[in-house]
Amino acid sequence: MSLSPAGHRCYQEVQKSSGRINLATAALYIAQEEYWDMEPRVYLEALDDMAAAVRSRLPKGRYPLKVIQVLNQYLFDELKFAGNSQNYYDPDNSLLNCVIDRRLGIPITLSLVYLEIANRVQFPMVGVGMPGHFLVRPVVDEMEVFVDPFNQGETLFLADCQQRFSQMFPSGEWRDSYFNGVMQRTFLTRMLMNLKFAYVQLEAESQQMRDRGLLHHRLENFELARQDLERYLRSHPTPPDSYQIQQILERISRG
Repeated sequence: MSLSPAGHRCYQEVQKSSGRINLATAALYIAQEEYWDMEPRVYLEALDDMAAAVRSRLPKGRYPLKVIQVLNQYLFDELKFAGNSQNYYDPDNSLLNCVIDRRLGIPITLSLVYLEIANRVQFPMVGVGMPGHFLVRPVVDEMEVFVDPFNQGETLFLADCQQRFSQMFPSGEWRDSYFNGVMQRTFLTRMLMNLKFAYVQLEAESQQMRDRGLLHHRLENFELARQDLERYLRSHPTPPDSYQIQQILERISRG
């Protein structure tokens, strides 16, 4: 199977040796599949600018919790990055350029922004792929503290993470391996799985919208049918049944 130019660039990036993969660059190549005219350099520079702003605010003594406080104040209080809980499965939440533009995302993409800025100010952090959620933690010996970028940078400790896991998976069995740092390829794989699921959800919602519109048409609720079918075409610009849907809309317009 041949790859698109963006797909080829992403493939080349992930073929690098472990530790040399640039997560932000690879994530932007993934986003280029949807936003083909997007320039990754612009967003890498945006991350550089954010890191420069954080660097200027850091105290001389870089105590880990103080660095986290500065990061949180800048990203969440000043820039207003936030978790998109209202429209969680919007594919744009999984595309790094959109997350930077809209300052909305899901746990893993907000974690990516957090990681990229932290690493640029020489405060190494890693992603933590808990089931059903994603956190980051500083790479500091004998310090087990976690940050939740989806929830305004909330600081968590081991017991907090275990409690959250129990709330999400009441019958699940906790494993200490959930605290392990996520390597770059695994990180990108999880991003792609989230994006795939988002598109599956979007497709399912658009199909439901179409079916509801057709049902309204059959019941002669023509205004409701028009609203649903037009919304279906907007959300799904080139569906295989677009000709048939357009004919129905034309008949509704003619009355």
